[in-house]
Amino acid sequence: MPLDEDTVRLAQGKNLATVVTLMPDGQPQALLTWIDSDGEHLLVNTEPQRQRARNLRRDPRITVLIHSDSDPWDWSEVRGRVIETVDGTEAREHIDKLARKYVGTDYRNPIGPQGRVILKIAADKVNTPRSLGRR
Repeated sequence: MPLDEDTVRLAQGKNLATVVTLMPDGQPQALLTWIDSDGEHLLVNTEPQRQRARNLRRDPRITVLIHSDSDPWDWSEVRGRVIETVDGTEAREHIDKLARKYVGTDYRNPIGPQGRVILKIAADKVNTPRSLGRR
C-alpha cells in the first residue's frame, strides 16, 4: 500500500521514529531512530550486525511509529515489512544525509567493518490521526 502524505511529511522531516522488530523469542524490541522516506517506502539506516537488522533478516515484519518533534498529536504508525536492503556507497551517503538532517553535519560515529545498510520498508497498514478521523 502507498504511504500517505502525512507519513511521508513526517518521515522526511526532522522527526524521530520508534522502530519495533521481533526478537528470536517473539519479544518486541523497540528503538528510537532517525527515519526517512523516498516517497513510496520508509527508510531506516543501520549496521547489518545490529540486533534490529538481525531480527529483520529472520522475520521482515516491522512497525514504525513516527513522532512529530513539535506536535504530540501528529504521528504515523506504519506496519509493514522490509522488502529490500541497500548497502555500499548508497547506504553510506544516506547516513550522511540523515546526520545532516538531524545534527547538521556528516555522520561522525565510527562505522563497523560491515558498513551501513538501508532498510526499505513497504507499508501493509498506515494509521495517522487523519486516517482515524481524529484530525
